[in-house]
Amino acid sequence: MSAIIETISSLLPEIKNSGEGIGEELALALGSLSREEFFALLPLTDQLRRHFCGPKIVLCAIANAKSGKCPENCSYCAQSSHYQTAVETFPLVEVDELLAAAAQAEKHGVSHFSVVTSGTKVADADEIQRIREMIVGIKKLGMGPCASLGFLDVETARAYRDDGLDHYHHNLETARSHFPKICTTHTYDRAVETVKTAREAGLYVCSGGIIGMGESWDQRVELALTLRQLQVDSIPLNFLQPVAGTPLGDQPAPGAFSCLLTVAMFRLVCPTRDIRICGGRERNFPDAQAMLFAAGANGMMVGNYLTTSGRQWEDDQRLLAEWGGGIDG
Repeated sequence: MSAIIETISSLLPEIKNSGEGIGEELALALGSLSREEFFALLPLTDQLRRHFCGPKIVLCAIANAKSGKCPENCSYCAQSSHYQTAVETFPLVEVDELLAAAAQAEKHGVSHFSVVTSGTKVADADEIQRIREMIVGIKKLGMGPCASLGFLDVETARAYRDDGLDHYHHNLETARSHFPKICTTHTYDRAVETVKTAREAGLYVCSGGIIGMGESWDQRVELALTLRQLQVDSIPLNFLQPVAGTPLGDQPAPGAFSCLLTVAMFRLVCPTRDIRICGGRERNFPDAQAMLFAAGANGMMVGNYLTTSGRQWEDDQRLLAEWGGGIDG
């Protein structure tokens, strides 16, 4: 057994007792693990997942409620107005249309359903009112309403919370040191402030990033440590799905091993948090999706994503039945 695995194994009782994750030095060292060493790590990350999050997997789903024409220049995004992509654009959907999608997700065991809009923020009064109606409707379906609406002020966040909004999602996307290579139309601090605003409003905060955008291992660790410092409740991990026409359209896949090791690192750095696997599963884990749970993930986004198709419901249900310990409703 390698010194890194021995160290983590010796720390496991303390981590379980305190909920405090590993430090920066050990997290950085994880990037040098061999595949053989990684397999020795999996029982440890699986122990932490089960200890803090239970054996079952939490499912969430999203609806692309408003698509395209975003003024931000995020280099991975099909919806940015700065790039020529084949993405469909449309204004905010009607309440009934979104609730029909939510009802379909509920039938498949989804516990949280999110309203997602493109753009910097939602400022139009009519759109805000319709989103509030969507939140109320999702709640009536018996699911936890979530939203990803861009930058947010605390007054609007509290209004959404009073309507029944449970979770607010706002990704940092990558490490602060890598962010200028990904986006220049807003600052990293503005994203951090939105995370803090959602927390101030009393919402459960989901914030994570996209892996595979040319960042280094050290920058993945940097992101994990930033999210720990911000005390986010849930860390959604996406894995880049390159979109033709964007600056990252030809970015090569980082590989399943690198991505699985990243999931394990996030579990060890943030042991008490929900870690949800979202976009990019199909491209980056073609034969290794069952290993995501042992690596530390306790949640999955199912169904379609914003501008790309996800896996068939039936395929994910078989995966969860065989390897995920069932669905946490």
